[in-house]
Amino acid sequence: MADFDAAARFAEAQVAMLATAAPDATPHVVPVVFAVHTTADATTVYTAVDAKRKSTRRLRRLTNIETNPKVSLLVDHYEDDWGRLWWVRADGLAEVHERGDEMATGYRLLRSKYVQYQRVALDGPVVVVRVTRWASWAA
Repeated sequence: MADFDAAARFAEAQVAMLATAAPDATPHVVPVVFAVHTTADATTVYTAVDAKRKSTRRLRRLTNIETNPKVSLLVDHYEDDWGRLWWVRADGLAEVHERGDEMATGYRLLRSKYVQYQRVALDGPVVVVRVTRWASWAA
């Protein structure tokens, strides 16, 4: 994979694992859908709390981000042909937005990437991750 573009592979993926840490450093990893916005200066990843059934609206990932904004998002690709394996990790600083331009941008990007959001409401906070570091590997 000589032409492996880690950021592009990341942006094209349908799901990522979001890793946060509690105040006592207990790790917490959950799958999320996400959208990426890239400018010449920065890459920003958006994910949101949608209307799918949850046990609570006060999710652990949101509480963790409020106390420790350092997060990682991981996407990967597996095949039985191990010559086609790859993964990409985006490390960054996250913020939770419950109103404003960042929330509107996140909703817009997520709706354009996932047709499911024509049926499932986006009605919760948006997590905005400013990517500070990329790491990747490809076979």
